[in-house]
Amino acid sequence: MLPPGMTPDAAPSPHSLATASGLLLGTLGAAMALGALVGWAVDAAGIGLLVGAIVGIPLGSLVVYQVYGRGAES
Repeated sequence: MLPPGMTPDAAPSPHSLATASGLLLGTLGAAMALGALVGWAVDAAGIGLLVGAIVGIPLGSLVVYQVYGRGAES
């Protein structure tokens, strides 16, 4: 056992791994759905889905960064 002074404190952030995962998956899914919809409108739903996934990955990371970044500033 570690002495009481050496134990790490719990993070004060209300965010959890589940929140970050949900944000990533939700943003990726929304980008893919939007890409498929735009692709379907121009008769290339598969390409639109692929483009939505490619755009959704960094977009999801940005959303998580924005949410966790605002929590760190408070």
